[in-house]
Amino acid sequence: MRLNLKDIIHVPGAMRPFSFRLDLSDLEFGGARPIGRPVTVEGRVRNMAGALVLEAEAKTVLDLTCDRCARSFAREKIVPIETLLATELADETNEDEIYLLDGDEVDLDEVATTAFVLAMDSKNLCSEDCKGICAGCGADRNVEPCRCKPEVDPRLASLAKLLEDKESE
Repeated sequence: MRLNLKDIIHVPGAMRPFSFRLDLSDLEFGGARPIGRPVTVEGRVRNMAGALVLEAEAKTVLDLTCDRCARSFAREKIVPIETLLATELADETNEDEIYLLDGDEVDLDEVATTAFVLAMDSKNLCSEDCKGICAGCGADRNVEPCRCKPEVDPRLASLAKLLEDKESE
């Protein structure tokens, strides 16, 4: 979505609200496509003493897979967006923090997509205390205890064998 800011560029205190939906379902993260639902973006551009400030919030519900237990879950993702807009850069030191206008317009899709992608988590957990899956027996330790037999210290292996033999009699 392109937003024309011609009316507020030279009017301190002026504001232009916006609201739109963004489809990011084709983006892949770690081999999965978690953004299956539309991203709702709502915000405004304000002229604050000659500087254009874009403030917005992008939100959706992500369909994720836990990195510890491989369980599927859904989680709401809300990304705050705040950036400066300019017609030209005075210097290149702040170019990551400022979006350039294309004439009198800003490409809101680009701004929102960049902010949303940068805010995606690199690790997804179904809960902070997820215990994961046992590497030995494959048990989901959130649901059941580990079924692995405790490893016997090699120095005590002959004693453990004696105990096993005694139990089998």
